Amino acid sequence: MTETRAERMRIPLAADVVKATAEQHGVCIRPFTMEVGDPETGELQYVAVPCGSTVESTCGPCARKARALRITQCREGWHLVDEPDFTPDEPTADQRALLELRADLFEAHKLAVTAGDLDEADDLRDEIAKTDEELRQLGMRGRLPSPDAPTKKAVKRSTKRRQDAPDLPRRKIDKRTVGREYAGKYRPSMFVTLTLDTYGRVREDGTPVNPNTYDYRRAARDAVHFSSLVDRWWQNLRRVVGWDVQYFATVEPQKRGAPHLHAAIRGSIPHELLKLVTAATYHQVWWPNHDERVYHDGEPLPVWDSQLKAFVDPVTRIPLRAWDEAVREVDEPAHVVRYGAQVHSKGLLGGTEDAGRHIGYLTKYLTKSVGEVLEASTDRQAAHHDRLHAELAVTPCSPKCAVWLLYGINPKGANSKTVPGHCKGKAHRRTTLGLPGRRVLVSRKWSGKTLADHKEDRKAFVADMLSAVGIVKPVTDTSRLIWRKVDPSDQNAPPRDHLLMHAIAERIRWRAEYDSALLAADLSAIGQAA
Repeated sequence: MTETRAERMRIPLAADVVKATAEQHGVCIRPFTMEVGDPETGELQYVAVPCGSTVESTCGPCARKARALRITQCREGWHLVDEPDFTPDEPTADQRALLELRADLFEAHKLAVTAGDLDEADDLRDEIAKTDEELRQLGMRGRLPSPDAPTKKAVKRSTKRRQDAPDLPRRKIDKRTVGREYAGKYRPSMFVTLTLDTYGRVREDGTPVNPNTYDYRRAARDAVHFSSLVDRWWQNLRRVVGWDVQYFATVEPQKRGAPHLHAAIRGSIPHELLKLVTAATYHQVWWPNHDERVYHDGEPLPVWDSQLKAFVDPVTRIPLRAWDEAVREVDEPAHVVRYGAQVHSKGLLGGTEDAGRHIGYLTKYLTKSVGEVLEASTDRQAAHHDRLHAELAVTPCSPKCAVWLLYGINPKGANSKTVPGHCKGKAHRRTTLGLPGRRVLVSRKWSGKTLADHKEDRKAFVADMLSAVGIVKPVTDTSRLIWRKVDPSDQNAPPRDHLLMHAIAERIRWRAEYDSALLAADLSAIGQAA
């Protein structure tokens, strides 16, 4: 009996089998093909480089690896008992000598500019840039002063606290990052959740009870500037408690679409103090007023004038206000972002089951995009998300946002390719709903390591396990290799499925070696016990 078309269509494709096998063995399913050349031997080979996606629906193996690294990072830094050592090394003699040379070049550049010798100034500027690069190669961090003086001064705003915000006590911040110890053996840390204010009553599914009175405009602006509010909260918290609070935080959307913050904080802080800091924290957006649009849908939009290098009114041909000019005219903030009254906090001890459960809760949605977390299952939810997205579409996300043209303002960096009202920023996308920034926020002194450091720790652990049973992986010097992304027209590049099958075979071999090391370690432990 011959197979029907439907039966033949249900037979998996070869590409699907390759993809499923790669996922089974933790191999990236959509790697980049890189051309690697060795200038010493002239050897040229093609290597599959993992895509590094953090979204499981895009690449499951890469997303799960990224989440595992985040879990490790969170666990290692949450309940530290010893202060991480960040004492910088003393500058070397070579670094000091190069800096002396740079100081001479800097002074010579200043004299050349004063004398009007622009050619000499350009040559000196190039020499300064080369010296800075040499200093970075010698291990110097940070930036040195630029030889070019700033052309514009930043607009200074008053730092006086708003009268509608409670005052905060201020202490000198100690360099301590580890929490206090109680009763000689307990050193608790905290799990804190912060949410934005209400915009109107909502149902259990996150949709507003009355969509006509729900403040979508404020919800959109709060979402766009949420990251700035979070930064201000950490600053205020450190000033109040008097020590360098460290955190591992994730930003997730609530059912109503508003972002909220889950944070693991090292050390313990009284709940009432957290509530006081939250109530007193705000972020003022010193942008031009953008409550009323100048150009509406269906009307002629501003057009680019190639001679003026700016957008002009489509009828009068008068240039729109420049961004810097519009900012200088601002007398009061265009928006103020605040937290809501709800502050949840809980004390946790390291190594307990409860602490492990909260780490899982912190990293639960890291492999999902915002759109997947906020997937609308009803027409009412879809309509609510559409209303919020429509407001985000006309909410400027940065000084360079093309949406500013709808309010009669030339954004910073506008050019002939700028399309009025159409910004490519993530804040305006339907899939993000105003969460444009990073989903994971980690303080610099959390674990004393970067994600790359944690990844190297895992490699070193496996290498030690293998060396214990006589399997030593050779360490090759890759610094001389030249990496280049393969051009789509390259006829010599192997198909992706070939690279995937090579990676699968390599991963199977690695797994067999690691299993052998584990078995040997178990047998050794049994022999010692006997």
